[in-house]
Amino acid sequence: HYREDPRHQRLFMAIMRAPGNVPRQLRRMNRYGILGKYLPEFGRAVGLMQHDLFHIYTVDAHTLRLLKFLHGFRKPAAKGDFPVAAALMQQLPKLDLLWIAGLFHDIGKGRGGDHSEIGARDVEQFCQRHHVSPHDTNLVSWLVEHHLLMSMTAQKRDISDPDVIRDFALVVRNETRLDYLYVLTVADINATNPTLWNGWRATLLRQLHAETKRALRRGLNNPPDRDDWVRETRTEARSLLQTIGINRAQIDQLWESLGEDYFLQYAPSEIVWQTQGILNHNQSPLPLVLISAPTADMAEGGTKVFIHTRSVDDLFAATAAAMEQLGLSIHDARIATSHNDWTLNTFIVLDSHGQPIRDPNHIEEMRQHLVEELDDPDDYPTIVTRHTPRQLKHFKVPTEVLIEQDPANERTLLELTAPDRPGLLARVGRIFMEQDISLSAAKIATLGERVEDVFFITTKAGEPLTDPERQQQLRERLIEVLGV
Repeated sequence: HYREDPRHQRLFMAIMRAPGNVPRQLRRMNRYGILGKYLPEFGRAVGLMQHDLFHIYTVDAHTLRLLKFLHGFRKPAAKGDFPVAAALMQQLPKLDLLWIAGLFHDIGKGRGGDHSEIGARDVEQFCQRHHVSPHDTNLVSWLVEHHLLMSMTAQKRDISDPDVIRDFALVVRNETRLDYLYVLTVADINATNPTLWNGWRATLLRQLHAETKRALRRGLNNPPDRDDWVRETRTEARSLLQTIGINRAQIDQLWESLGEDYFLQYAPSEIVWQTQGILNHNQSPLPLVLISAPTADMAEGGTKVFIHTRSVDDLFAATAAAMEQLGLSIHDARIATSHNDWTLNTFIVLDSHGQPIRDPNHIEEMRQHLVEELDDPDDYPTIVTRHTPRQLKHFKVPTEVLIEQDPANERTLLELTAPDRPGLLARVGRIFMEQDISLSAAKIATLGERVEDVFFITTKAGEPLTDPERQQQLRERLIEVLGV
């Protein structure tokens, strides 16, 4: 009777639309048991534990922390730690819709089925009961249903691929949804577990937001032409290289072996950095290792490691092992091979605290170590098996392997969920070697003590892995080695 009284509904919406610290009032209502009584669906989430390795709060505690982060984005201090979210919070037309979406985003947990779909239905009923307009109801319901979409796309898809951006934009449809979804996603990650947020994850989300906004402004019926994209990137990079005195003939001779995909994956500034390094290194028999750190004034990003050497078996496994010996965690890997069998491998790495490496002395030590470890392919099997991973002490995470096709890019997608431990990527690389698998790219996501890694793979002949028997053999081998 109390909940259905229009006066009380108007009062509740007046709180949600107030200009002050709305999350603080919701926390107070929760503390005294009022919020769970007024919203019974929220009441069912109070004290509800989440049985995984990266949610460290109950559903209600996590939800209220998310709202607190959203309010924090309005404060001046947020401009340093969360520059994009802070800017967007000043532009969002109705903050009450954000509070409602945040309140309901996980409300469907513990009730069976997809919690995002359950929450979307619940919030739609809430909006209708509280006389929220149909347009705003649709927005809030969409946000709750798709609140995981942005983080999953950034962490598990190749967001340098124009087709991935277009697919994401087709779901988002407009810039208003995109901006709301961005701030909700950043708050959700930070409120889940403090260790999940780092500079690299921030960079991925910022890049996805910027590229999607560009695609929406261009128009979804007017996607960029791949040939035009390649031509523009080559022209800009060549111009930059010629301004620093590099001969055009040398540039074009090197680029002939790289293929079009290279110019789709990298920005002109990165192509300049890599091209200059390769041409300067041309006569040396040692692997070329270039390392670039984000500048001191950049809060986001990771340390970038570029490796150019002869393409040989076990290179990825040996590289992963060598980086783990340095105490580095790999967060992104882009594996490419030129037409004349030279690698163009790029890794994004962070230290054990989730921070980029900026110290010049440390960077030079990293470079020397990687050159020494990778200069002799005969040593690779020894490097890969040098360290035995320790067992997880408290948690047993089942190893799961999902294999599906990526026909647009003529490759196979392998998604691996497993307990995190030192040497994991090196072991994965060794299994790929055993099974005659080539790796074209990887997305590495560590969530608490669990990894959710995505590998884009082919056979040694460069074809998708479509044979069910070989797929099953690979799946069983990964589970056998990693599931202990």
